[in-house]
Amino acid sequence: MAFSVSSNVNNGIAKVTLTGELDASAAPEFKSEIEKVAAQKPRRLVLMLAGLEFMASAGLRVLIFAKQKLGSTTDIFVVGAQPPIVETLEMTGFQHSVVILPEYDASRIEG
Repeated sequence: MAFSVSSNVNNGIAKVTLTGELDASAAPEFKSEIEKVAAQKPRRLVLMLAGLEFMASAGLRVLIFAKQKLGSTTDIFVVGAQPPIVETLEMTGFQHSVVILPEYDASRIEG
């Protein structure tokens, strides 16, 4: 499945939706989208991953880049990630840098 990424920023919350397969060839597109939303200095970054079927190490590097780019004042939420993607985050320890939620929870994200 082809990779796609889209984003919007509203009230300081940047939502980035990823679908398909995030491999090395797709990672630059994801990074570009992160740079675009980071320029708006959101207080929250919400990664909507329900449609993401695969994430290679290049995708994980972009997540690390996002955390570094946005800094410690911006919370990152991973929403709806499929089990293999959550497992990758856990194996690398990155789950300690983000909040993993099974579905969008407005009270936690927008509160």
